[in-house]
Amino acid sequence: MTRPVYSTAGTTAAPGTDARPRATGGPPGTAGDPAREDLRGARRRRAAHWALRSALPLTAVLVLAGFLRFWQLTSTGFNSDEAVYTGTAASLAGDPGMQTVFPVFRAHPVLFTGLLSLFLRGGADDFTARAVASAIGVLTVAATYLLARRLYGRAAGLAAALLLAVMPYHVVVTRQVLLDGLMTLCATVALYCVVRYVQSGSDSLAWLIGAAGALGAATLSKETALILVCGLYVFFVLSRSVRMRLRHAVLATGVLCLVVAAFPLATSLAGHRATGQNYLQWQLLRRANHSMGFYAVTVPQAVGWATLVAAAAGLVLLRRRTGWREGLLLCWIAAPVLYFTLWPVKGFPYLLPIAPPLAVLAGRALSALAELRPRPGRLRSGRLRRGRLRLRPGVLSAAGAVLVALAVAASLALSSATRITAAPNGSFLAGSGGLPGGREAGRWVHDHVPAGAQLLAAGPSTANVLQFYGGKSVSALSVSVNRLHRNPSYTPVPNPDRSLRDGEFQYLVWDSYTAHRAPFYGEKIRQLVAKYHGTAVYTSALRVPTSSADPTPTPVFVIYQVRVS
Repeated sequence: MTRPVYSTAGTTAAPGTDARPRATGGPPGTAGDPAREDLRGARRRRAAHWALRSALPLTAVLVLAGFLRFWQLTSTGFNSDEAVYTGTAASLAGDPGMQTVFPVFRAHPVLFTGLLSLFLRGGADDFTARAVASAIGVLTVAATYLLARRLYGRAAGLAAALLLAVMPYHVVVTRQVLLDGLMTLCATVALYCVVRYVQSGSDSLAWLIGAAGALGAATLSKETALILVCGLYVFFVLSRSVRMRLRHAVLATGVLCLVVAAFPLATSLAGHRATGQNYLQWQLLRRANHSMGFYAVTVPQAVGWATLVAAAAGLVLLRRRTGWREGLLLCWIAAPVLYFTLWPVKGFPYLLPIAPPLAVLAGRALSALAELRPRPGRLRSGRLRRGRLRLRPGVLSAAGAVLVALAVAASLALSSATRITAAPNGSFLAGSGGLPGGREAGRWVHDHVPAGAQLLAAGPSTANVLQFYGGKSVSALSVSVNRLHRNPSYTPVPNPDRSLRDGEFQYLVWDSYTAHRAPFYGEKIRQLVAKYHGTAVYTSALRVPTSSADPTPTPVFVIYQVRVS
């Protein structure tokens, strides 16, 4: 490149200054150099083009995630847990009607209900409460993209986000007003911070503090998030390539404890310390509600067998690439799986925090397909040796990888859509969706049951739904008289016969869900109806077969008015 020509004709230089006028654009290498400006402009254009190419697929994935989580969001009313959490949030928002039925301090911390209460200032409604939970689910998809991209690159990030966006387990749970959605979002953010800490060579304390804070927020969403700390502990102990400084561990533990301490401090200042102790005692002494193999049966179907196969295939086929990344994800998954498998009390959404790392492992495997191409065969001893598969970039294999990922996602999306639109069958798995017929029965109670009247239902789950929609007090027949075996929020009915004879209850509620899960109490309600001359005053419009052997349809809710002769 030729140097610009400077002329001094007709100029007078001041002492100590350069008399040469600058050429347009200045010397090479200066800020005004046209060549450098063109280069910077080209770089900016390429960066903008690359950002646009990256943003469009991610935006499409997030739109798909939002569609599945908001589609027909209020087609079915709340289940028991949704009614409790929404009612608690409405109590925090100052709703006087809810405050008499749903106390603020119950069995779990109040981060989620506190967040939800900000959106219920104008009153509780199904759509607003579920929309908040669904938005949290979409944010978790975005966090999963960031996590997978940080670990394995952009293609793996998009694949992982796509799988989580359509995964039936995550879709079904985040469409409900449950604590597990916010807990999973905070836990995924914590996992991302741990990854950044490890990648910094354990020198960036800020990322570890961020992980501790996010895990604290997850614990304030639902206390079972503390189990994930065990997974991190095992990872740092077993990993040979990753070391945590003792000072960092102490500081991070202190931050975690400080954040988690907000809940017991709040209950203590509010004068509800005894309430928290009663709930802890009840949680520790609860009877088993499912067999040990519950998750082995339900979760693989909800996560998707294709997701599990892809994740497992990636661990096997890419075993030469296995390092601390896979160890961290596996420890994160193993901790809650082992704990809740052994823990007697099991719930369908309890393992939701494993969904993002499973999607990341599956996305890793699907993105690696873009580099998988056959190695040409070679002649050895006069024979053509069959080529093996090896990782090598290729356009055709990239297109094939995209098709495989889309096929897996389509199968998951179809399963999600099927679960969303499934017709009621008379049975109900807690945490798997709304309670069909409950909202309609509750609204009938609100409109037709006189103020001050008392209802007796078979189980507390039905009672919670009727109380939320009906605004009337509903007791439950199945609540144990032993305080060690009952939720402290519920009041037992020691002698239902005497209560009915004394006129304490004017209505009895039978529902097919409790009758299917606890036949004894369903039959007990029918006996009380017959004994006290109950008259059916409300029958739900939904009807389902009682069993495969008896296809005769039966209503899911029947409300009886009783008379004492």
